[in-house]
This record gives sequence, C-alpha cells and structure tokens, in this order.
Amino acid sequence: MFSGIIEEFAEVKAIVKELDNVHLTLSCSFVDELKIDQSVAHNGVCLTVVRIENGTYTVTAMKETLDRSNLGLLKVGDKVNVERSMLMNGRLDGHIVQGHVDQTARCIQVEDANGSYVYTFQYDFDPEMARRGYLTVDKGSVTVNGVSLTVCNPTDNTFQVCIIPYTYEHTNFHTIQVGSVVNLEFDIIGKYLSRMMQFQR
Repeated sequence: MFSGIIEEFAEVKAIVKELDNVHLTLSCSFVDELKIDQSVAHNGVCLTVVRIENGTYTVTAMKETLDRSNLGLLKVGDKVNVERSMLMNGRLDGHIVQGHVDQTARCIQVEDANGSYVYTFQYDFDPEMARRGYLTVDKGSVTVNGVSLTVCNPTDNTFQVCIIPYTYEHTNFHTIQVGSVVNLEFDIIGKYLSRMMQFQR
C-alpha cells in the first residue's frame, strides 16, 4: 500500500529482458535501506526488490505489468518516481494507492500557470470499465506515475492536474511533455463504490 507521495526519482542503470520479463536495475538514495522482497512503487507500479548490489537494486516486471504501464518504454538513464510502501503509523498525506496501474494515458497539453503547471492527459475510455469505477471525477483523486493528484476538468477521456513547483522539481513531471506516456491508477474507493452499486440494482 502506498500514499502517492513520491520520495524521489531513481535512475535506470540497466535493463535486461528475459523471455517476457524485464529486469530493471536502478539507483536512488535509499538503496542501503532496502531489503530483498520489499515493495517499491515505480511510476506507480508496485514491484518487488529481487537483488541489491553495488549501490543499485533490481526489480522484475512481468508481461501483464509491461502491457498496462509505461515501464516497457523505459531506457537507461530515465528517471522513475519511487515510493516505498506506506508505514501504518503515520499520516496519509496523499490517498490510498495500491500500486496496481490500471492503464496508461498520454500527455496532450502542458500549460504554464504563472509558476505552476497544468497538465492535460488523455486515456482510452471504455464505458464498461467506467461503470466499474475506472474513470476520473472532478476534485477526486488519481495517481499519475505514482503521484497522488487532484483531478480538474474531467471529460469522458481526459482530465487535468495542477503541478506545483516542488512536485515538478522532485518527481519526473519535469520530464513529461506532450506525447509522453504516463501510468494511471484510478481511485480504489471509487472502484469499490461502483462495484457495490452494481449489486443494488
């Protein structure tokens, strides 16, 4: 379980493909605090640490993960938002994030908001999935590349988020431009409510 409050971004040091799996080796400031089998969110994708050596750690993404996320597009040198699993004795500063990415979206506009930034993202809209809670709602929560954000101006297949300078500088949002592919996780509470409503008909 995560909160969507990014600790920092890690740098991709190596990518190794093995059959349908991809092993990603990364470096970040808290490598020495990690343990094998620990969960770390990468651009919002929960992955398990499988190796730690020489100031780096390695995680493995399987085909299902690669199909649903932007991890398969990563290159050596790319920056990845990382967050360790949430401690249950602290404040939940973002929202409840599972680290289970639902799909990707594409950035279609970046606007300078006189010090902050407004990003517009577009995703494939599926009416059946929307009935199950896979959608955005105004002032609701959404996770973009692992960052907990508030939705603005949603349509059936687009939404906007406002990014303050701190978030811009301390996550990989500063690398996102028109055409960039990002990971989305829709709000789990909305999914549960939508599911329960289906049984009340």
